[in-house]
Formats: sequence, structure tokens, C-alpha cells
Amino acid sequence: MFGRSGRGRHARGRAVPGRQPNDQPRHEPGHEPGYVADAPESVPDTGPFDGADAPDDGLPRLDLGSVRMPVPEGAQLQVEVDQSGPIRAVHLLTPMGQLTVTAFAAPRSGALWNGVRHELVTRLEGEGAKVREYPGEWGREVTALRPELTLHFIGVNGPRWLLRGVAAGPPATAAQLVEQLRELLRQTVVVRGDEPMPAKAPLPLTLPEAMAEQLKQAAAGRRAEQS
Repeated sequence: MFGRSGRGRHARGRAVPGRQPNDQPRHEPGHEPGYVADAPESVPDTGPFDGADAPDDGLPRLDLGSVRMPVPEGAQLQVEVDQSGPIRAVHLLTPMGQLTVTAFAAPRSGALWNGVRHELVTRLEGEGAKVREYPGEWGREVTALRPELTLHFIGVNGPRWLLRGVAAGPPATAAQLVEQLRELLRQTVVVRGDEPMPAKAPLPLTLPEAMAEQLKQAAAGRRAEQS
């Protein structure tokens, strides 16, 4: 779908071929909520990649500053801008649903996804969603079921960063959308930078110059219509 891949540097769990989000209860028998799938002995030849290990594979990637990712064929970009000015998120709108990839700062001393995942599950259950967890390609993954909407969350621990992918779409296309998210994460590059940042702080996003100019022009047009 996206092209070739190279060697990545991240924490990776044991994959479960053919298993879908609705196949498992929230916690597998014999595993505590904090359980993390075992990592293989060798590092797999796939991403997400740290910026220092970015592959020279010729794959076109959209450069968003802290995140560089390929854009699936047929996908449209939707930029979410905070009222104060910074870019909050960049979403990929596909025929099957929405994909969002976000990078966060993480401490040197340990992985971040376990704690973030527990907080996420608590929040989703508090909102009334039916939540399940199960082992995935990089560790535990989270699926939240709502009427006419399925949310799937994947977290990947990297060197001083956490990459979180979210797939959101109708139940009918949930399985295909999650596979598209996994392929997107495998080809994504995270550029952490050297500046100190608190754990869980989103890494800053920037738009390519041409896209930023289009966004400014669109915003100016909206202001002119309102005046």
C-alpha cells in the first residue's frame, strides 16, 4: 500500500495474525491490565522509525516536523488548528474512515504507552463506550465501540517518544481501517528533537510551506466573509 520499509527502533510486541478487535475480551485470562506483550529477540525490519534511523527507501512522506508519514492513495488531509494558533492534529480522511497519528514526548527511563493506555481506557469507559484490549503488533491495543462508530488506538514506544495512532470509522470498515493504520505506522518517522519536554507533551507539528500558505488564505477568506 505504501511501499518498502527498513529497520525501525521501537518496542514491538507479538503480533496475533487474523485476530480482530471484537474477538477478545478487554483483558486476556491470566494477564493483568498492565500486561505488555513479549518482544521478539530481534528487532524487526519495519517502523515506526526514529529520525536517526529514517530509511532511505524513496517513499514520499508528508513532512509535519515531528512526524513524517506517507499519505495513502485517495486520502484527504484535514488540519485541526488550536484557537491560539498551533496545529493540534492532522487527520487523514480515507474512504473507510479517519486516521490520526500523533507523537508525544516520553522519558528516557521507560515506556509511556502502558500508563497512557490505562488513562485512555478509564476515560472511554466513563464516556459510555464498550472498551476492549488485546495484544497487537507493538503491545496492547485498545478498541472502543460506540453506536455507529468504532475507535481503535495503537501506541508505539520509541526512544524518548510515543507514537499514537487512531482509526475512527463505521463498524463495517473497522477491520480494514485498522490494517491501514498499522501500515501507516510501519512507514512513519518520528523526529523527537533534542529540546527537553515534559512527558506526554505533544511534539509540535508544522505544515509544509505551500500547505501553510493555503491554510492562511482560507482563514483570511473566512474572516472576510464574516466581516
